[in-house]
Amino acid sequence: MKKIAVACGTGIATSTVVTMKIKEALEKNNIKADVIQCKVAEIGQYEDNVDLIVTTTSYESKKVPVIRAISFLTGIGMESDIEKIIEILKK
Repeated sequence: MKKIAVACGTGIATSTVVTMKIKEALEKNNIKADVIQCKVAEIGQYEDNVDLIVTTTSYESKKVPVIRAISFLTGIGMESDIEKIIEILKK
């Protein structure tokens, strides 16, 4: 099963919104994945165990693909980001 870490500054508000929208998209595309919600400061502890990091803040990883998903909050470009997430998880 694939794993995704979703992070924001506090691990509470915006990551909850993003997590809910990702779960909806995964369900529509019949992709099973565990979605972990955390603070951006905690991402490092998940990098070795996830297939994708989605964050609402700036973050770079040399181990895992990262999608900066402000689009999930604004609605602008969200479909494109969902397509990227689906593509990464189907690999």
